Amino acid sequence: MAPLGDRVLVKRAPKEVQTASGIYLPADKTKDPNEGEVVAVGPGERDVTGTLHATTLQSGDQVLLPEYGGTKVKIDDSELFLFRESDILGKFS
Repeated sequence: MAPLGDRVLVKRAPKEVQTASGIYLPADKTKDPNEGEVVAVGPGERDVTGTLHATTLQSGDQVLLPEYGGTKVKIDDSELFLFRESDILGKFS
């Protein structure tokens, strides 16, 4: 699947079910992580003059996601999320 425009397809990091000290957390009390890995990116967005502004992200980038938002997409058995590039908060180096 290839996203269109400035959309970015992201796979969220798995939920933390165990703390650093080894305590297991109940599944319903854990929240979705706000980081993930870019799976695919669109070509970019065109402005009113028709100039293409390419996306700055690439497949494999680790990104910081907003707490809410994104469109859930189910592909095969994977649960992925579509975000606009401008909605993504940051990129890990």
